Amino acid sequence: MRPTALMQRWSGGALTTALILAAAAPQTAAAPAQQRVRVGQPAGVERPTTEVQLSVGQGQLINLPAAVTTVWTSNAAAADVYVNSARQINLFGKDFGEATIYATNAAGDVIYSANVRVSQNLTSIDRMMKLALPDAQIKVTTVGQLAVLTGTVASPTDAQEAQRLAATLLNPGIDVTAGAPLKISVLNRLKTATPLQVNLQVKFAEVSRSFIKNIGVNLQSRDTTGGFQFNVSSGRNPGGIGSVDTSTLPRLDASSLYGLPAGSLSLPFDPKIGNFVLPGTGTAFNFNNLASPTERTALGLATRLAGLDLLSAIDLGETAGQVTTLANPNLTALSGETGTFLAGGEIPIPVASGLGTVAIEYKQYGVSLAYTPTVLADGRISLRVRPEVSQLSYDTAVTFSGTRIPGITTRRTETTVELGSGQSFMIAGLLQNLHNNNFSKTPGISDLPVLGALFRSNAFQRSETELVIIITPYLVKPVNANDIKLPTDGYETPSDFDRVLLGTVAKGKSGSDRPKPTMATPPAPPPSIGALAPAPIVPTQAPAPAGDNSRRAPVPTPSATEPKKTKGKSGAAAPGFSLN
Repeated sequence: MRPTALMQRWSGGALTTALILAAAAPQTAAAPAQQRVRVGQPAGVERPTTEVQLSVGQGQLINLPAAVTTVWTSNAAAADVYVNSARQINLFGKDFGEATIYATNAAGDVIYSANVRVSQNLTSIDRMMKLALPDAQIKVTTVGQLAVLTGTVASPTDAQEAQRLAATLLNPGIDVTAGAPLKISVLNRLKTATPLQVNLQVKFAEVSRSFIKNIGVNLQSRDTTGGFQFNVSSGRNPGGIGSVDTSTLPRLDASSLYGLPAGSLSLPFDPKIGNFVLPGTGTAFNFNNLASPTERTALGLATRLAGLDLLSAIDLGETAGQVTTLANPNLTALSGETGTFLAGGEIPIPVASGLGTVAIEYKQYGVSLAYTPTVLADGRISLRVRPEVSQLSYDTAVTFSGTRIPGITTRRTETTVELGSGQSFMIAGLLQNLHNNNFSKTPGISDLPVLGALFRSNAFQRSETELVIIITPYLVKPVNANDIKLPTDGYETPSDFDRVLLGTVAKGKSGSDRPKPTMATPPAPPPSIGALAPAPIVPTQAPAPAGDNSRRAPVPTPSATEPKKTKGKSGAAAPGFSLN
C-alpha cells in the first residue's frame, strides 16, 4: 500500500502547527514502543537543546536525524515552520519575538528542539556600525523588544551616535528623533576606551570705581533783641543758637556797677569774657549736629554781625573708591557628567508664613560653579557652564520685623560654548558708566551770582564698572598622589615667644607650587571621507653639490615632546589646580 501523509494545523492556548506522517503499516500490527527513561531531568520535561538566532525574513533548513511525525511551535507569529519531508523542516522568522520549536516521532521522542529568537537583521546592523564607527568595538544583542549595545567607543559622542544609528535600523519607518514610541528600545551600555575628564578654570575679574562729591550750605540767624530771625537750609543742620547758661557760672558781687551798697546785688560772672552776664542775654553756639552724616566733611562758622547771631555749616564731601574682585574657581568633572562647586555660605532670611509665624529660608552666596562638559570626537569640548559670584550688600538692605536683612549683589552667566583643550573664551563681560548730578536750590534767589551759592546744594556721583568672565577647559588626567603638595605643608605654628614678642602670625612657607594635572591627549579624529589629508612636512637636509665630499652636520628636526624655550616669564594660564 502506498504511504500517505496527513497535515493538520491546531489552534489552542498557543498557536500549534502539527504534521502527522502516517505510513500505511503492514498487515501485521507494530510492536509497542519500549518506555524510555531520561536520566537527570524530571519525568515528562524536555527542554530545548538548541539556540537559534534569526532575523526577520530569514530562514534555516534543518536536517533531522530521524523521521518525525509532529512539529510544534509556541509562537507562529514570530517563528513558523514549513515541513519539507519527514526528515527535513524549514524555520523562518516572521516578526520580532521568541518561539520554542519541538519535533517528535510517532513514539513521542523529541528528535529536535530549539529556542528561536527573531530580531532585526543584526548582520546589516553590525556592518553599518563598522562603516560609521570604524574604530569602535560594538556588539548588538536583541532580546524581545529590547536591544542592548555593548562594547567600547572612543568618546561619549560616538556612543550617542551608535545609539541613534541602532534605533533607526531597528525601527524602520519610525522617526527616532521626533520622540515617537519605538517598537524596539535601545539600551546603551557602551563604554569609552579611556574616561575623559575635563578641568574647567573660570576667572572673574571686576573693577568698580566710584566718585562722590557733595556741597551744601546751612545758615541760621537770631536777633537777641527779639526782632528779625531767618534760616536757610540746604545741607546738614549745623547745631543751634541759644542764650548763655548762667546756672553753671559763679555769682559775684556787682553792686558797684549800679551804685548800690556792697553785697546788695550779685550777678553771674563769665570768666571767658571777663565780664558779668545778665540772665537771658549773651549768645551760645553749639555744633552738635556736624558729626552726622560722617561720610562728608563739614565746616562750621559762628559769628555776630550787625546785631545778629549767625551760625552756618558748609557741607563739603568728596569720596573716591575702587573695589577689585578676582575669583578663580576651577573644577574637574567626567565627560558627560555635571560638576558643582560653592565657596561661600548661606544667609538666613526670615519669610512670613501663615498664621502670623515666620519661617527661615537660606540663600546661598559666594563663588559657585556648575558645568557639564562633553568631549567630542575631534577632541573639542562642548561646555554647558553656569558661573556665579555673589556677595552681601548692606546698601540694599531691608528691615523685616526689626531685623536688617542685607541684599545680595550677583554676577552670573549661563551659556553653552565649544572650544579646544587649553583654549580660553570670554563668555561674558560688562562695561558700565553711571553719572548722576543733582541740584537742590531755592527758586529765584539761588540764581544770583556769588550770593546764590549760599542757597543751593550740589551732589555729583560717578561710577564705573568693568567685568570680564573667562573660561579655560583642559583635558586632564590625575597626578601621582605622592607628588601632591598642599598649601598647609610648609605651615608651622609659631611659639609663644614668636607670637607675643615678635608678632609672628605664621612660620614656614606655604603656597608653594603644586603639580598640575597632566593634559591628556585628545582622541584622534576619525578618517575623513574623500580627498586624503596632505602628508606632514618633514624638514630634510638639502643634497650636497656634486664633488663636495665634506661632511655636513645633520639638520636638527624639532621634537614634538621638547618644549620651546621662551624669553621671560610666560603669562599663559597653567592647566590644572594652579592657585597662582
